Amino acid sequence: MAQGTGSINSNYKDWEWSADAGERARLLQSPSVETVPKSGESQGNGLGATSALGAIFIVVNAALGAGLLNFPAAFSMAGGVAAGIALQMCMLIFIIGGLVILAYCSQASNERTYQEVVWAVCGKVPGVLCEVAIAVYTFGTCIAFLIIIGDQEDKIIAALVREPEEAGAGHWYMDRKFTISVTALLLILPLSIPKEIGFQKYASSLSVIGTWYVTAVIIIKYIWPDKELVPVEIPTSPSSWTAIFNAMPTICFGFQCHVSSVPVFNSMKQPEVKTWGAVVTAAMVIALFVYTGTGVCGFLTFGASVEQDVLMSYPSNDIPIALARAFIILCVLTSYPILHFCGRAVLEGLWLRYTGVTVEEDVVRERRRRLLQTVTWFLLTLLLALFIPDIGKVISVIGGLAACFIFVFPGLCLIQAKLSEIQETRAISWWAYVSYGVFMVTLGAFIFGQTTANAIFVDLTA
Repeated sequence: MAQGTGSINSNYKDWEWSADAGERARLLQSPSVETVPKSGESQGNGLGATSALGAIFIVVNAALGAGLLNFPAAFSMAGGVAAGIALQMCMLIFIIGGLVILAYCSQASNERTYQEVVWAVCGKVPGVLCEVAIAVYTFGTCIAFLIIIGDQEDKIIAALVREPEEAGAGHWYMDRKFTISVTALLLILPLSIPKEIGFQKYASSLSVIGTWYVTAVIIIKYIWPDKELVPVEIPTSPSSWTAIFNAMPTICFGFQCHVSSVPVFNSMKQPEVKTWGAVVTAAMVIALFVYTGTGVCGFLTFGASVEQDVLMSYPSNDIPIALARAFIILCVLTSYPILHFCGRAVLEGLWLRYTGVTVEEDVVRERRRRLLQTVTWFLLTLLLALFIPDIGKVISVIGGLAACFIFVFPGLCLIQAKLSEIQETRAISWWAYVSYGVFMVTLGAFIFGQTTANAIFVDLTA
């Protein structure tokens, strides 16, 4: 995408109040990303610390996570292996395209985080909507993480006491609500309070290894299945033409790494759009293999009877699966504070913008406000997780929202970036880019609207 002679949003008054952008950019960096100070001189001078290979690893790290547990159920909803793979491949084209668009717009606007790019390129209203969407998305993901903890602890406890899972329902200390609450209070809340989360990067690396282990176990269990693991029915077509759209939230949730991609791009030694295109293509192909391996093998193992969380379909006394459950718990224990950290940073930015106070002027009250935000966020997510036991219902909501980060906001950025170019004539390529942006916005809005409406009127009211 050739950059035109015009500047994006040259009317700086539309976003001049973002004087604290540098601070919020630092808050939203991935713990694994090392960046250089934001300045026009540093852009493109090779001062970043991340190599192309390192960027691939970070993007894969950002994409892979507990979302892989839902892919077998997504393949079942899509109508089988062929439909699931075809749906992933089609969506992957736009997922990679969105990542490249964000890098292009980041370079053109000289902004270093997702929300700041949207602010600079699209203006105030889309910028505010983007920040609100990030806050809601991270909040919903934290709820999903707590539900996952409860799911896995139920199975692990049942295996440890060597009793049928139903028998444990009478013991108060084995009650799901009690175990989730204790785990969250003792482990998640203390990790969520600190102002910085750089210490989380080592645990995060371990959780990535855990997700690979889960995929390997699911594949091995399909190749050498236990005698009791016999699929009841393996669908080969969707139950209805709308059913395939219900698989889209899971795919969007799984591949959504766009919010953290902009800091990764700017951390590279050579932040060039062409290089970045190769980086994200390689990263998404790796993620595709992991998700496809999990989805296909998990689906073929259990067929239409597969649970929304595939590990819940396996027996409690399976030792390799029990280790996989422990890894998943570790993954979400370290991911919850990071997601909360990002959501808290966005809320902090919205608050400072609303009050018109800079970070430097408000530093005295920062600690008190951070504690209040953290405790309120934690308690709300915990309460919702206790009363929404089905992770599929949460994924259907936040997965639709993830479509906005993948399709809608990158599409809007591309449209506005091309409209901002000063050209005497509009070349065919210019019209092609604008048309592509319009299609992305339309597709993203459709996915968001359809999945959200389905979640509200079907899942949440069931």
